[in-house]
Amino acid sequence: QVQLDESGGGLVQAGGSLRLSCVGSGDRLSLYGTSWFRQAPGNEREFVAGVSWTNDGPRYADSVKGRFTISRGNNENIVYLQMNEVRPDDTAVYYCAARRFGSGQGSPQYYDTWGRGTQVTVSS
Repeated sequence: QVQLDESGGGLVQAGGSLRLSCVGSGDRLSLYGTSWFRQAPGNEREFVAGVSWTNDGPRYADSVKGRFTISRGNNENIVYLQMNEVRPDDTAVYYCAARRFGSGQGSPQYYDTWGRGTQVTVSS
């Protein structure tokens, strides 16, 4: 089973950009449908973006469409989340989740492997 490690979070001003990385180890992340979720204090964990293990048809939450992009790196063990035009309501802990041969769909219950998360804070 793959293990996941997120990085790239930090403090950024509204309108700025940030790139998050999800690195897999122990198995090839390219075999896993991989998604990004986020959770703000007091809120439920919500889907942000996902990509299937076949790397087709990335999915996005309406709140991030046109601003965020999920992609696989040339290294088969990395999935990125490029965040542009960030807003204060993007502030949350961002988690990477994976399921072997998965579709990259948006339900948290679908995933059996999670990283520990990386904090993103957007200042106004």
